[in-house]
Formats: sequence, structure tokens, C-alpha cells
Amino acid sequence: QVLLVESGGGLVQAGGSLRLSCAASGGTVRRYTMGWFRQAPGKEREFVAGAVWSGTKTLYADSVKGRFTISRPGDTNTVNLQMNSLIPEDTAIYYCAADHTPWSLSTQIEEYNYWGQGTQVTVSS
Repeated sequence: QVLLVESGGGLVQAGGSLRLSCAASGGTVRRYTMGWFRQAPGKEREFVAGAVWSGTKTLYADSVKGRFTISRPGDTNTVNLQMNSLIPEDTAIYYCAADHTPWSLSTQIEEYNYWGQGTQVTVSS
């Protein structure tokens, strides 16, 4: 069983930065595609960013492109999301997700097999 645990959320002022981390264990997670999703109050969960197992191919939602960076440090079962120039619209619960298809990089929720419990990010204006 794959376990994903997010950390790094919190409260930050607009224009500030936060770094989320997701620690993965179980299975062959180093070969999995990893993604970050978010869900704001009253809204559907949406794709934020994703990276294939090698980290060489990444994908971002238009709303975060140029501000967020997803990375997968070598030889670790972690995936990070560096979030810069945060705006109040980024306020949401952020979820880490894993897709056991190594080279798949999907924005669709149903393609991801495992999910973390989420971490709250609040951006004040």
C-alpha cells in the first residue's frame, strides 16, 4: 500500500512563498508519476502540477505556470512544490497524488491511484 504524507502548508501573505513536500512510502513509488492537486472551498478539486518519475517531464496548470515549480529530488521518495508569488486565489487544501503509470502525466483526478490527506494553504491579501 502506498502512503503519501504532505507537509509545509500554512498561512502566508500575498506575494510570499511556501514549499510543500510529499513523502511517499510503499510500492515502487520512485517509478510513479506524482502530482499536486488543490481544492478551494466550494470548488472542485483541480490539477496544479505533475512530474513523471524521473522528474524530466513536468506539467502545470495555466493558473500557476511561472509561479510554482514541482521537483523530485533524486534518490528520495519525495516530491516538492515550490510556490512563489502567492495570491489569495491559491488558498486551498493541497493534495499529493500518485499515478502508478510511470510515463503518464495526466491532469485528470481519476488517473491517480493514491492520495494524501492534504495540507492547508492560506494566502491573505
